Amino acid sequence: MRRIAVLDAPSNLGLRPPTETSVPGCAKAPGALRDKKLLTRLDARDAGCLTPPRYDPGDWRPGDGVAHALQIHSYSVRLAERIGAIVDGGEFPLVLGGDCSILLGSALAMRRLGEEVGGRIGLVFVDGHSDFRHPGNAPYVGAAAGEDLALVTGRGQTELAGIEGRRPYFRDTDVVVLGIREHDEYRLDLQAAGFATRPSTALRAEGARRTAQWARERLADCAGYWLHIDVDVLDPAVMPAVDAPEPGGIALTELELLLTGLVNTPDCLGMELTVFDPDHDPDGRHAAELVSTLVTGLAPLLPPKRPTRTPRVPTPRTPRTSTPTPTEKRPAA
Repeated sequence: MRRIAVLDAPSNLGLRPPTETSVPGCAKAPGALRDKKLLTRLDARDAGCLTPPRYDPGDWRPGDGVAHALQIHSYSVRLAERIGAIVDGGEFPLVLGGDCSILLGSALAMRRLGEEVGGRIGLVFVDGHSDFRHPGNAPYVGAAAGEDLALVTGRGQTELAGIEGRRPYFRDTDVVVLGIREHDEYRLDLQAAGFATRPSTALRAEGARRTAQWARERLADCAGYWLHIDVDVLDPAVMPAVDAPEPGGIALTELELLLTGLVNTPDCLGMELTVFDPDHDPDGRHAAELVSTLVTGLAPLLPPKRPTRTPRVPTPRTPRTSTPTPTEKRPAA
């Protein structure tokens, strides 16, 4: 059984700032989840934190390409090295983002691994949005967190889509997309390119367990797969603490079942969690619910609980009463 190793990747580099003077809050997610005892409840090894470059969008303008492109490039290379070391050590990496641009580091690690084992690695992409904006279908690009699926399948500027000359990290037909909304603007593009897709409505209709099995069957020819979970796949009614909430998502219990079905196989090589924003969770309630969902969903990876042994209480012994020796009478003088 593989032990879970938790690695923090608190990068905001793929997001545009909420306002001109603020910074996205997703970088705080790993800390918020750790505060709710995630590592203890998963019996996980602490694999540390990979500190990202400084967030500074500067004077970026539409047409300049992806913002923070050089910083994301360098961070992705470092992240791939850390993930690769965890997998090589026989552990299951759980990467806590951060925004969806961390997928580039995970994808690079999987591409390297595929070359080592002589096979293709697939991707199960669980997200409320397709993140498929690229120069071929949009007037301009800019935020890598909204373009990560396009980038990891080889679409976009070379310093992100072709790191180390390994474009693409995943083939289109080796990607399964789950949970996007019916009205996603790039859904038809995904279908035309050959991606296997199941939007949230179909996922709920078919059931999370059967959807997980369906996804695994689509990737049966791969040597394994990586699991990407964007928290905005959940409905805002149960998880409003995300960067871009979108109605029509799934429930917490459905995410639990989906996770269990996807990680309950050696083919699942690791996973990442993205876009939870503690700035929208002032009392920590949603962080606690998310941790409980992860613990339940990742149960197949947890060591079996040892049965609690009731301590043996010795039977109290009745103290032996000694018969007092009668006092001898002395003869009278």
